[in-house]
Amino acid sequence: MPLYVLLTKVTSHGIKTIRDNPQRIKEVNREVEQLGARVLTQYATLGRYDFINIVEASDLETIAKISVNLGARGTVQIETLPAIPIEDFVKGLRPPRKK
Repeated sequence: MPLYVLLTKVTSHGIKTIRDNPQRIKEVNREVEQLGARVLTQYATLGRYDFINIVEASDLETIAKISVNLGARGTVQIETLPAIPIEDFVKGLRPPRKK
């Protein structure tokens, strides 16, 4: 199943939400699952992004729906990247075999 990296910046409204209800982070993960994807791993980070999530979704349409739905709330800004497993990436770089 395709993997995606979600780089998330929390807005000032989102920071207040997390401060008042830290469990909201886990609730959003369950909402992501209800929208058709699965959070495989999640990290809180320091720097340009506040959270990095590795998400499994069946297709681009599903992950786009998730990014739009979460972003529309005004609590986060999300940058979504498709992730290619390194073995698949390397395999795709090999020159074709000569016949």
